[in-house]
Amino acid sequence: MPASHPPALEPFLTLLRCPACRAPRLRPGRGALRCPAGHAFDIARHGYVGLLTGTPATSGDDAAMVRSRDRFLSTGAYEPVRRAVARLAAAALPGRGTVVDVGCGTGYYLAGVLDRLPSARGLGLDTSARALRAAARAHDRAAAVSWDVFRPFPLADGAADVVLDVFAPRNPSEFHRVLRPSGRLVVVRPTDRHLAELRGRVPGMITVDPAKERRLRRALAPFFEPAATEEVDYPLPLGPTEATDLVGMTPSARHLDPADAAGAGLLPGTVTVSVRATAYRRRARTAEGTGC
Repeated sequence: MPASHPPALEPFLTLLRCPACRAPRLRPGRGALRCPAGHAFDIARHGYVGLLTGTPATSGDDAAMVRSRDRFLSTGAYEPVRRAVARLAAAALPGRGTVVDVGCGTGYYLAGVLDRLPSARGLGLDTSARALRAAARAHDRAAAVSWDVFRPFPLADGAADVVLDVFAPRNPSEFHRVLRPSGRLVVVRPTDRHLAELRGRVPGMITVDPAKERRLRRALAPFFEPAATEEVDYPLPLGPTEATDLVGMTPSARHLDPADAAGAGLLPGTVTVSVRATAYRRRARTAEGTGC
């Protein structure tokens, strides 16, 4: 096998498409992936592929958020959420297949799914170079590429058996396109109880939109129908360090005064983790005139 690209990337070379011209069969060479038309995309020394071109996305995790996420997730505090994701994925893909994690972050959830599915391979997509450095090392069967969820994915039609979307933005039409007909989409989102104690005490914490669930159903309905749902709800004791990292790894970190986030007096000893994880079946045909 060529030494010019990570081994975990090899199974995806036939599934990736050139983001510039949509040509198939990107080939590795001289530290990059190249399409037949000559477009080239660097393979970073950290192991991920830089497919995202043009105007940089602004929503990816910065270095501080990635450090907070790594520290917090390494404590096992969100392990029940990861197990729920893995169960739903395993029910859809009991054997060999492809898992694509959209907005993969550091690869924590993708690694959990691959641990549950020893014959599967995984591909993480994210805009954050800092997060992708971790995602490229998250599992020996996981590859990582930079991409923006709101653009057409650099993947062939029907490339994936499972698409994961865990606390990430969604692109329903692209999820539908890249999933095989028997594929499943697994979406994880917070309920209105999630981290409610923090939202009540830490100034600037982003709230959960009460219409979020209704908007999700409306966006997915032309493309998917629910197949199974797991509710994950449990109390989580937090020390000051864990609480600060939990706040620091969320989008709220962009809106908070660090002094407020770190103030032990503002952070409770226990918070509620409350999320809903749903596996969706791919509809055979989308409704006329609808989009995402």
